Amino acid sequence: MRLVFCGTATFAVPSLRACAAHHEVAAVVTRADRPGSRGRPAPRPVADAAHDLGLEVLTPARIGAPEVVRDLLGLTPDCLVVAAYGQILPAPLIDPPPHGAVNVHASLLPRWRGASPIAHAILAGDAETGVSIMRMEAGLDTGPVYASVHLPIASDATTPLLTEQLAELGAAELTSVLHGLEAGTAVATPQLEEGVTYAPRLSRADGRVDWAACGAVDVDRMVRALQPWPGVVATLEGVDVQIQAGAVTATAPGVMPGAVAGREGESVVVATREHGYRLDLITPPGKRAMTPAAFLRGRRSGEVSR
Repeated sequence: MRLVFCGTATFAVPSLRACAAHHEVAAVVTRADRPGSRGRPAPRPVADAAHDLGLEVLTPARIGAPEVVRDLLGLTPDCLVVAAYGQILPAPLIDPPPHGAVNVHASLLPRWRGASPIAHAILAGDAETGVSIMRMEAGLDTGPVYASVHLPIASDATTPLLTEQLAELGAAELTSVLHGLEAGTAVATPQLEEGVTYAPRLSRADGRVDWAACGAVDVDRMVRALQPWPGVVATLEGVDVQIQAGAVTATAPGVMPGAVAGREGESVVVATREHGYRLDLITPPGKRAMTPAAFLRGRRSGEVSR
């Protein structure tokens, strides 16, 4: 089949490679360059992969603009393939191709429709997640599903790890669905009306820990889910630090939430609403990542400022 591929984030790269291996990719549509941290350009995983594959790369500011829709349809695609693109495709673009538009979505729809399904699955403590290959329609991830694949969520799973696993699973399932579309055997099943949940975009506020309001399990899920964005920030002896790694642990009763309840080697245990959370690695403001014990030693010696 002749395809137009739309994707931006790392999750989309295996799907792009699968499309290029089995079909004709007329063009790759991705988001334009944007600033990254400390003035460096942000990573462009799909654009870089497309260039490596020798594919044409397009970076329209707004994919719904009439002239962009006209030009993309002018490529006469049999199907649009979308994975972690970052913009909503309009009906005038997804309806005309013979096989419409197929989306690789990192959840078991109808659970976790929206922009951040992997992180929200970890935050909610879901036992499993997966990938759904869906025929796109005007609603937000509401289209009928061609196929889905399930993946258990391990107790130590992080968003980057699940993203990598789901990206590969999604690419394999996409290959099967596109083959079915080409052969005329693919069937899309409408989503259930029950069990719908939404995974909105994450903000910095989502990564703020309130030790008195959160249990240790909640903090652990945040630290695992909110990597690399937006990160998790909590107060440690009056200083806001970013938590890079830690785990749920026991703590003595009666310790006020937010107070240091003990130490385990270079780690520090902080009391929460329920149980303790062991901080293993933190990043203080303006500093590199370090152990909490090293941070506290520096604080008391005057080497680390607020």
